[in-house]
Amino acid sequence: MQRRPGARTGRERIHVVGLSGGIACGKSTVARMLRERGLPVVDADQLARELSSRGSPGLRAVVEAFGPMVLSEDGSLDRRALGRRVFADPNARARLESIMHPAIERRSQEVLAALEKSGHALAFYEAALLVEAGYGAGAGSEMLDALVVVSAPESAQLERLARRDPDLGEEGARDRIASQMPLSKKEAAADFVVVNDGTIEDLGRRVDRMLSELWERLSG
Repeated sequence: MQRRPGARTGRERIHVVGLSGGIACGKSTVARMLRERGLPVVDADQLARELSSRGSPGLRAVVEAFGPMVLSEDGSLDRRALGRRVFADPNARARLESIMHPAIERRSQEVLAALEKSGHALAFYEAALLVEAGYGAGAGSEMLDALVVVSAPESAQLERLARRDPDLGEEGARDRIASQMPLSKKEAAADFVVVNDGTIEDLGRRVDRMLSELWERLSG
């Protein structure tokens, strides 16, 4: 699912920074580290889960579009089944995005406004496909003040995918990676690149360095 933040109103003083990256690069780990450092992270995927929860208007719209086979036995959304349905079908993916995007944009705008009201000066917006949606360095300035991309070598991506989903197999893992925008293009679109190719301590130090540079840029 491609997700993006809600349009900024011009009255917002909170800085919103996009957080994206390739599959199995460690974007979620970086998001956790940011939260541990006291910074709010709005997770677009979690917003999508909330907006397509059992009994919600979003779920009803998804079922109307893709049929009851995307439902689990308990009536909730079977995200794996839906993912298989849209993975290799651009038209199906576009249809899903047309259903979910407007609701996610409205909800993200509400969350960011609440964070601003509570006194936060900076928030991160975590979404996998921000660059694909056109939000990169020098683009989408009304949405984001900067973009951070988490990257990793393909060998590390393959290893992490194998741990995450043993049934995927190496060929399946390579297909997942190949189906995404090349990391080099995401890195080129970023204001900051955090490379996750070492230990968790290495990653933490790189996150701290990125934050220091980000604050300096935003305050300047």
